[in-house]
Amino acid sequence: MPLRIPDRLPAIELLKQENIFVMDDSRAHTQDIRPLRIVILNLMPIKITTETDLVRLLSNTPLQLEVTFMKLKSHTPKNTPIEHMMMFYKDFDILKKQKFDGMIVTGAPVEQLPFEEVNYWDEISTIFEWAKTNVTSTLYICWAAQAAMYYFYGIPKYPLEKKKFGVFQQYPISTRIPIFRGFDDVFYMPHSCHTEVHREDIEQNPKLQIIASSPQSGVSIVMAREGREFFITGHLEYAPNTLDNEYRRDKDSRDDVEVPRNYYTDNDPSKEPLVTWRAHANLLYNNWINYYVYQATPYNIDDIK
Repeated sequence: MPLRIPDRLPAIELLKQENIFVMDDSRAHTQDIRPLRIVILNLMPIKITTETDLVRLLSNTPLQLEVTFMKLKSHTPKNTPIEHMMMFYKDFDILKKQKFDGMIVTGAPVEQLPFEEVNYWDEISTIFEWAKTNVTSTLYICWAAQAAMYYFYGIPKYPLEKKKFGVFQQYPISTRIPIFRGFDDVFYMPHSCHTEVHREDIEQNPKLQIIASSPQSGVSIVMAREGREFFITGHLEYAPNTLDNEYRRDKDSRDDVEVPRNYYTDNDPSKEPLVTWRAHANLLYNNWINYYVYQATPYNIDDIK
Protein backbone atom coordinates (compact mmCIF):
# COMPACT_ATOMS: atom_id res chain seq x y z
CA MET A 1 0.00 0.00 0.00
CA PRO A 2 1.48 3.40 -0.91
CA LEU A 3 2.21 6.41 1.21
CA ARG A 4 -0.28 9.25 1.12
CA ILE A 5 1.45 12.64 1.12
CA PRO A 6 0.47 16.17 0.08
CA ASP A 7 0.11 16.97 -3.62
CA ARG A 8 3.25 18.46 -5.23
CA LEU A 9 5.57 17.70 -2.29
CA PRO A 10 9.09 17.60 -3.86
CA ALA A 11 9.75 14.21 -2.26
CA ILE A 12 7.13 12.62 -4.54
CA GLU A 13 9.14 13.02 -7.74
CA LEU A 14 12.46 12.26 -6.03
CA LEU A 15 11.15 8.98 -4.65
CA LYS A 16 9.43 7.97 -7.87
CA GLN A 17 12.88 8.11 -9.47
CA GLU A 18 13.94 5.53 -6.85
CA ASN A 19 11.01 3.29 -7.88
CA ILE A 20 9.21 3.93 -4.58
CA PHE A 21 5.42 3.96 -4.81
CA VAL A 22 3.86 7.07 -3.31
CA MET A 23 0.32 8.36 -3.66
CA ASP A 24 -0.71 12.00 -3.55
CA ASP A 25 -3.86 13.17 -1.79
CA SER A 26 -5.90 13.41 -4.98
CA ARG A 27 -5.57 9.71 -5.76
CA ALA A 28 -5.76 8.57 -2.13
CA HIS A 29 -9.22 10.08 -1.71
CA THR A 30 -10.56 7.46 -4.15
CA GLN A 31 -9.69 4.64 -1.70
CA ASP A 32 -12.08 3.75 1.10
CA ILE A 33 -9.42 3.02 3.74
CA ARG A 34 -8.80 4.51 7.19
CA PRO A 35 -5.13 5.50 6.80
CA LEU A 36 -2.80 5.75 9.77
CA ARG A 37 -2.16 9.41 10.50
CA ILE A 38 1.52 10.29 10.98
CA VAL A 39 2.67 13.80 11.89
CA ILE A 40 6.29 14.88 11.39
CA LEU A 41 7.74 17.83 13.30
CA ASN A 42 10.70 18.64 11.06
CA LEU A 43 13.27 20.76 12.90
CA MET A 44 16.14 20.21 10.47
CA PRO A 45 17.32 23.30 8.56
CA ILE A 46 17.00 21.86 5.03
CA LYS A 47 13.43 20.62 5.21
CA ILE A 48 13.13 18.99 1.79
CA THR A 49 16.10 16.66 2.40
CA THR A 50 14.69 15.44 5.72
CA GLU A 51 11.19 15.09 4.27
CA THR A 52 12.55 12.85 1.54
CA ASP A 53 14.63 10.75 3.96
CA LEU A 54 11.66 10.06 6.23
CA VAL A 55 9.10 9.55 3.48
CA ARG A 56 11.48 7.05 1.86
CA LEU A 57 11.42 4.90 5.02
CA LEU A 58 7.72 5.26 5.70
CA SER A 59 6.82 4.31 2.13
CA ASN A 60 7.90 0.69 2.59
CA THR A 61 5.09 -0.29 4.96
CA PRO A 62 2.15 -2.24 3.45
CA LEU A 63 -0.26 0.07 5.30
CA GLN A 64 -1.59 3.32 3.93
CA LEU A 65 -0.16 6.29 5.84
CA GLU A 66 -1.33 9.87 5.71
CA VAL A 67 1.60 12.19 6.48
CA THR A 68 1.20 15.70 7.87
CA PHE A 69 4.10 18.11 8.41
CA MET A 70 4.13 20.30 11.51
CA LYS A 71 6.07 23.52 12.00
CA LEU A 72 6.82 25.76 14.93
CA LYS A 73 5.16 29.13 15.23
CA SER A 74 8.03 30.47 17.34
CA HIS A 75 10.78 29.69 14.80
CA THR A 76 11.19 30.61 11.12
CA PRO A 77 13.58 28.36 9.15
CA LYS A 78 16.25 30.16 7.14
CA ASN A 79 17.16 27.43 4.64
CA THR A 80 13.76 26.49 3.22
CA PRO A 81 11.64 28.77 1.03
CA ILE A 82 8.72 30.32 2.88
CA GLU A 83 6.47 29.22 0.00
CA HIS A 84 7.35 25.58 0.73
CA MET A 85 6.57 26.01 4.42
CA MET A 86 3.25 27.69 3.72
CA MET A 87 2.20 25.03 1.20
CA PHE A 88 3.15 21.86 3.06
CA TYR A 89 3.44 22.68 6.79
CA LYS A 90 0.86 23.50 9.46
CA ASP A 91 1.35 25.26 12.79
CA PHE A 92 1.03 23.30 16.00
CA ASP A 93 -1.78 25.67 17.01
CA ILE A 94 -3.86 24.13 14.22
CA LEU A 95 -2.79 20.50 14.63
CA LYS A 96 -3.08 20.40 18.43
CA LYS A 97 -6.83 19.96 18.07
CA GLN A 98 -6.26 16.66 16.26
CA LYS A 99 -4.96 13.22 17.22
CA PHE A 100 -2.39 11.13 15.37
CA ASP A 101 -1.48 7.47 15.29
CA GLY A 102 2.25 8.19 15.09
CA MET A 103 4.65 11.11 15.32
CA ILE A 104 8.28 11.73 14.37
CA VAL A 105 10.29 14.62 15.81
CA THR A 106 13.60 15.21 14.04
CA GLY A 107 16.95 16.50 15.20
CA ALA A 108 17.87 20.18 15.14
CA PRO A 109 21.15 22.14 14.80
CA VAL A 110 20.97 23.50 18.37
CA GLU A 111 22.52 20.67 20.36
CA GLN A 112 25.35 22.75 21.83
CA LEU A 113 22.90 25.16 23.46
CA PRO A 114 21.39 24.39 26.87
CA PHE A 115 17.84 23.20 26.26
CA GLU A 116 16.24 26.20 27.94
CA GLU A 117 18.25 28.59 25.75
CA VAL A 118 16.79 27.21 22.52
CA ASN A 119 14.47 29.96 21.30
CA TYR A 120 11.58 27.55 20.75
CA TRP A 121 12.00 25.51 23.94
CA ASP A 122 8.67 26.61 25.42
CA GLU A 123 6.75 25.66 22.30
CA ILE A 124 8.45 22.33 21.79
CA SER A 125 7.93 21.47 25.46
CA THR A 126 4.23 22.08 24.91
CA ILE A 127 4.32 19.78 21.87
CA PHE A 128 6.10 17.05 23.86
CA GLU A 129 3.39 17.24 26.53
CA TRP A 130 0.62 17.22 23.90
CA ALA A 131 2.09 14.12 22.23
CA LYS A 132 1.73 12.09 25.44
CA THR A 133 -2.06 12.00 25.12
CA ASN A 134 -2.69 12.79 21.45
CA VAL A 135 -0.29 10.36 19.73
CA THR A 136 -0.13 6.58 20.03
CA SER A 137 3.67 6.31 19.53
CA THR A 138 6.38 8.92 18.94
CA LEU A 139 9.90 8.59 17.52
CA TYR A 140 12.31 11.26 18.79
CA ILE A 141 15.50 11.51 16.70
CA CYS A 142 18.97 12.86 17.65
CA TRP A 143 18.57 16.28 19.37
CA ALA A 144 14.85 15.65 19.79
CA ALA A 145 15.69 12.39 21.58
CA GLN A 146 17.96 14.24 23.99
CA ALA A 147 15.46 17.06 24.45
CA ALA A 148 12.51 14.76 25.09
CA MET A 149 14.43 12.57 27.56
CA TYR A 150 15.46 15.74 29.38
CA TYR A 151 11.92 17.17 29.38
CA PHE A 152 10.13 13.97 30.44
CA TYR A 153 12.74 12.23 32.57
CA GLY A 154 15.42 14.77 33.52
CA ILE A 155 18.21 13.04 31.56
CA PRO A 156 21.08 15.53 30.97
CA LYS A 157 23.24 15.76 27.88
CA TYR A 158 27.03 16.08 27.90
CA PRO A 159 29.37 17.83 25.45
CA LEU A 160 31.82 15.64 23.54
CA GLU A 161 35.51 16.47 23.23
CA LYS A 162 35.20 15.92 19.50
CA LYS A 163 32.29 15.31 17.18
CA LYS A 164 30.83 11.80 17.06
CA PHE A 165 30.86 11.35 13.31
CA GLY A 166 30.47 8.16 11.31
CA VAL A 167 28.63 4.84 11.18
CA PHE A 168 28.82 2.60 14.23
CA GLN A 169 27.85 -0.96 15.12
CA GLN A 170 24.83 -1.21 17.42
CA TYR A 171 23.74 -4.15 19.52
CA PRO A 172 20.05 -4.67 20.36
CA ILE A 173 19.38 -5.89 23.88
CA SER A 174 17.09 -8.54 22.41
CA THR A 175 15.87 -9.22 18.88
CA ARG A 176 12.62 -10.48 20.46
CA ILE A 177 11.53 -6.91 21.25
CA PRO A 178 9.00 -6.15 18.48
CA ILE A 179 10.89 -3.05 17.26
CA PHE A 180 13.82 -5.39 16.44
CA ARG A 181 11.93 -8.31 14.91
CA GLY A 182 13.88 -9.59 11.93
CA PHE A 183 17.08 -7.82 13.03
CA ASP A 184 20.51 -9.39 13.05
CA ASP A 185 22.60 -9.48 16.22
CA VAL A 186 24.32 -6.28 15.11
CA PHE A 187 23.16 -3.35 13.00
CA TYR A 188 24.66 -0.04 11.92
CA MET A 189 23.60 3.54 12.57
CA PRO A 190 25.02 6.87 11.33
CA HIS A 191 25.84 9.49 13.95
CA SER A 192 26.67 13.17 13.68
CA CYS A 193 26.59 14.96 17.02
CA HIS A 194 28.50 17.11 19.49
CA THR A 195 26.69 15.95 22.65
CA GLU A 196 25.55 12.66 24.13
CA VAL A 197 23.54 11.07 26.93
CA HIS A 198 25.10 8.68 29.44
CA ARG A 199 24.04 5.14 30.17
CA GLU A 200 24.28 5.53 33.96
CA ASP A 201 21.79 8.41 34.01
CA ILE A 202 19.25 6.44 31.97
CA GLU A 203 19.68 3.24 33.98
CA GLN A 204 18.81 5.12 37.17
CA ASN A 205 15.33 5.87 35.82
CA PRO A 206 13.09 2.77 35.92
CA LYS A 207 10.73 4.31 33.35
CA LEU A 208 13.43 4.13 30.67
CA GLN A 209 14.82 1.03 28.97
CA ILE A 210 18.00 1.04 26.90
CA ILE A 211 17.24 -1.36 24.06
CA ALA A 212 20.29 -0.80 21.81
CA SER A 213 23.79 0.57 22.31
CA SER A 214 27.31 0.57 20.94
CA PRO A 215 30.78 0.27 22.51
CA GLN A 216 31.89 3.10 20.19
CA SER A 217 28.92 5.48 20.06
CA GLY A 218 27.13 4.72 23.32
CA VAL A 219 23.38 4.51 23.92
CA SER A 220 21.52 4.45 20.61
CA ILE A 221 17.84 3.57 21.28
CA VAL A 222 15.82 4.02 24.45
CA MET A 223 12.19 2.98 24.92
CA ALA A 224 9.59 4.30 27.38
CA ARG A 225 5.91 3.75 28.14
CA GLU A 226 5.95 0.31 26.49
CA GLY A 227 6.77 1.77 23.11
CA ARG A 228 4.72 4.93 23.16
CA GLU A 229 8.07 6.75 23.12
CA PHE A 230 11.30 5.84 21.34
CA PHE A 231 14.45 7.95 21.61
CA ILE A 232 16.96 7.34 18.79
CA THR A 233 20.29 9.13 19.25
CA GLY A 234 21.55 8.60 15.70
CA HIS A 235 20.23 8.91 12.17
CA LEU A 236 18.93 5.70 10.64
CA GLU A 237 16.96 7.89 8.23
CA TYR A 238 20.10 9.32 6.58
CA ALA A 239 20.51 8.90 2.85
CA PRO A 240 23.77 7.31 1.60
CA ASN A 241 25.42 10.66 0.81
CA THR A 242 24.36 12.69 3.86
CA LEU A 243 27.54 12.21 5.90
CA ASP A 244 29.62 12.78 2.78
CA ASN A 245 27.88 16.10 2.11
CA GLU A 246 28.40 17.16 5.70
CA TYR A 247 32.07 16.14 5.69
CA ARG A 248 32.86 18.04 2.48
CA ARG A 249 30.87 21.10 3.58
CA ASP A 250 32.74 21.33 6.89
CA LYS A 251 36.11 20.47 5.33
CA ASP A 252 35.79 23.47 3.02
CA SER A 253 35.38 25.83 5.96
CA ARG A 254 37.63 24.28 8.66
CA ASP A 255 40.87 22.34 8.81
CA ASP A 256 40.04 20.18 11.86
CA VAL A 257 37.30 18.04 10.30
CA GLU A 258 37.81 14.30 10.74
CA VAL A 259 36.79 11.73 8.16
CA PRO A 260 33.53 10.01 9.24
CA ARG A 261 34.42 6.64 10.72
CA ASN A 262 33.41 3.34 9.12
CA TYR A 263 31.68 5.17 6.27
CA TYR A 264 33.76 5.28 3.11
CA THR A 265 34.99 2.15 1.37
CA ASP A 266 38.40 1.36 2.95
CA ASN A 267 37.89 4.54 5.06
CA ASP A 268 39.05 6.48 2.02
CA PRO A 269 37.01 9.67 1.33
CA SER A 270 38.01 9.53 -2.34
CA LYS A 271 35.91 6.36 -2.62
CA GLU A 272 32.14 5.88 -2.44
CA PRO A 273 30.35 5.52 0.92
CA LEU A 274 29.62 1.95 1.93
CA VAL A 275 25.93 1.85 2.89
CA THR A 276 25.49 -0.56 5.82
CA TRP A 277 22.40 0.75 7.62
CA ARG A 278 19.64 0.97 5.00
CA ALA A 279 18.06 -2.49 5.41
CA HIS A 280 17.79 -2.22 9.20
CA ALA A 281 16.51 1.34 8.93
CA ASN A 282 13.63 0.14 6.75
CA LEU A 283 12.96 -2.76 9.09
CA LEU A 284 12.91 -0.59 12.20
CA TYR A 285 10.44 1.88 10.71
CA ASN A 286 8.26 -0.97 9.43
CA ASN A 287 8.27 -2.59 12.87
CA TRP A 288 7.43 0.72 14.53
CA ILE A 289 4.48 1.30 12.21
CA ASN A 290 3.23 -2.26 12.54
CA TYR A 291 3.71 -3.14 16.21
CA TYR A 292 3.62 0.23 18.00
CA VAL A 293 1.30 2.26 15.78
CA TYR A 294 -1.06 0.05 13.74
CA GLN A 295 -1.54 -2.71 16.33
CA ALA A 296 -1.69 -0.31 19.28
CA THR A 297 -3.79 2.58 18.00
CA PRO A 298 -7.60 2.53 18.36
CA TYR A 299 -9.75 2.31 15.24
CA ASN A 300 -11.50 5.50 16.33
CA ILE A 301 -8.61 7.94 16.37
CA ASP A 302 -10.41 10.18 18.87
CA ASP A 303 -10.00 7.40 21.46
CA ILE A 304 -6.21 7.98 21.68
CA LYS A 305 -5.34 9.10 25.21
